Amino acid sequence: MANGRDRREPVFDATAGEAGELDFRLSPEDRAGGTMARRRASSNGGGGPGRPAKLKKSKRKGGRSLFSKLVYAGLVLCLWGVIGIGGVVAYYASQLPPIDQLTVPKRPPNIAIMASDGSLLANRGETGGRTVSLKELPPYLPKAFVAIEDRRFYDHFGIDPVGIARAIYRNLAHKGGLQGGSTLTQQLAKNLFLTQERTASRKIQEAILALWLERNYSKDQILELYLNRVYFGAGAYGVEAASQRYYGKSARSISLSEAAVLAGLVQSPSRLAPNRNPERAQARAELVIAAMNELGFITPGMTKTALGAPAEPVRAKGAGSANYAADYVMDVLDDFVGNVESDIVVSTTIEPTMQAAAERVLVEELDAKGQKFNVSQGAFVALQPDGAVRALVGGRNYETSQFNRATTARRQPGSSFKPFVYLTAVERGYTPDMVLEDGPVNFGGWAPKNYDRKYRGPIAMRDALALSLNTIAVKLNMEVGPKNVAQTAQRLGISSPLQANGSLALGTSEVTPLELVSAYASFANGGMGVVPYVIAQVKTTDGKLIYKRPTSGGLGRVIDPNAVAMMNDMMHNTFVVGTARSAQVPGWIMAGKTGTTDDYKDAWFVGFTGSLVAGVWLGNDDGTLTKRVSGGNLPSEVWHNFMKVALKDQQPVPLPGSERFRNEVPVAGAGQDPRYATAGAGENAWIAPQPTPQRRASREKNFFEKLFGL
Repeated sequence: MANGRDRREPVFDATAGEAGELDFRLSPEDRAGGTMARRRASSNGGGGPGRPAKLKKSKRKGGRSLFSKLVYAGLVLCLWGVIGIGGVVAYYASQLPPIDQLTVPKRPPNIAIMASDGSLLANRGETGGRTVSLKELPPYLPKAFVAIEDRRFYDHFGIDPVGIARAIYRNLAHKGGLQGGSTLTQQLAKNLFLTQERTASRKIQEAILALWLERNYSKDQILELYLNRVYFGAGAYGVEAASQRYYGKSARSISLSEAAVLAGLVQSPSRLAPNRNPERAQARAELVIAAMNELGFITPGMTKTALGAPAEPVRAKGAGSANYAADYVMDVLDDFVGNVESDIVVSTTIEPTMQAAAERVLVEELDAKGQKFNVSQGAFVALQPDGAVRALVGGRNYETSQFNRATTARRQPGSSFKPFVYLTAVERGYTPDMVLEDGPVNFGGWAPKNYDRKYRGPIAMRDALALSLNTIAVKLNMEVGPKNVAQTAQRLGISSPLQANGSLALGTSEVTPLELVSAYASFANGGMGVVPYVIAQVKTTDGKLIYKRPTSGGLGRVIDPNAVAMMNDMMHNTFVVGTARSAQVPGWIMAGKTGTTDDYKDAWFVGFTGSLVAGVWLGNDDGTLTKRVSGGNLPSEVWHNFMKVALKDQQPVPLPGSERFRNEVPVAGAGQDPRYATAGAGENAWIAPQPTPQRRASREKNFFEKLFGL
């Protein structure tokens, strides 16, 4: 053991070398003649056949070790990368609500406000349109979004690696402009749960939430959620709101070319809005149609038709006055339904033809004569005698001013307040034929004068109202008591504060157009107090009734029928010989009163038939004086032009009154004088005479004599 002859060296096994490993077993030759082998090697100077083989194997050993180290290092780096990514994902996932508690937030409810004929007036709410299901939509509409936004939507699991790779390649190759790799599911996740910021953290959270959505909802459910939540610009969230906003119709009726525009719009709502950038919107729509054709979503024939008939966005018609009516609906809706948690449909009393006519006549009058008379604004209200609002215009143009002058603005009514003074007097024994003295008055140094600064002496009460004499109104007010006059007006529906003083008779206490017209409705319906209403019923979108207006919703009787008859007789005289002669509509018996403030700041006309009450206010928002606009000129013209449309093709309805007129006025019929016409029947109906030319001439002669002090 002391010498080296007994030691054995390891050799390389040829087969082991193929595997790149060393074999430390002793060969038979070494066991039989290890000494001789060492001698041969020594005699060869260390360069025998065994030596080169050893060197060769050593080189192999070094090469294999480097490769193994690289593989090992790569595996380690990948592992650490996975751990790092997992840590980052876990961190940002921790910033989200617990997955087991995650729910899709409710979509803000939409309130669809409908006209009396079932047509849409406006949508209200944060979204601008109601929720729609996939089955309600034409098949090509959802397919358009899939084609342009996520063509592999039905194949991926919420995140699309293929789509991401394709987007990266096209961005690097500058093909087709910058593209994103977000799926529809990711976009939905962002819209539902996240902000719009563009950060890596948000993208990670977006991906996590997309996976959660895919796990908990079907593809069709995800697509439906997306179509109802995506933003289309102009305050429209969801395809229904966008369709109404840009094309004036429901998404259920959208055409293929219109659907393509909407699908292309979501990429950049401000840049691709069809009403602002029609060329860009159409170019994008053509890309959508081409993608749909490529994927087989539409036929070549449909493609050709859509490309040949580009979508045309609707243009706003008129001044958008229906929005004033919609705003009024929203103002009172809470009183009937409380907190709204789901989409609802509100049926209103607004009549589209009357609403359009009210807007048109008001705007046309201001456009034609506003500059000349220095009047820039107006308001219009029309009611049925039971208080149902048929038309409501709160200003000249809704887009430039959303302030609702019909329901909110308080203005001095001037002489249009005088009927409340005369009614108070009638209820205390005065009659239309009673003669009063028109002369100078002075109450503690206050000496109001007539419009023309003249006095007419003895004059019948009905003519004093028709002439709108200030002295008579003030005398009556002081005789019956300003406090009683204020109570009369409040009994009929005036809710604004009233100053019970001498000037109350001249309309110095401010009121809104809606409450003044509502108060006049009591004259038109025979003495019943009304509360103006615009909501007929409210339902959910699936038809469940939430509210329905009761049949009896008024204030009960507020005027005695006999007093109504006398008031209607006097106010009808305004159309015969008074300040509203130009407002008369042939064939109809009308009554009403003009109103003008002393300084020409406000001008009014409120008039009615047995079927409709309407009122007009004209003036300026800043209180600037007009150039002699009075109730008898511009407001009366607006009222007349509206009534011609509103009463067209309707059977004339009588003004209500009392039985006493039946015996005093002959009724047209068999064997009766045709110079008189029946004004209707009914418990409280009265018969209004249609004067012969001789009687009318005599009456007008007396009127002008009193007017000019002859």
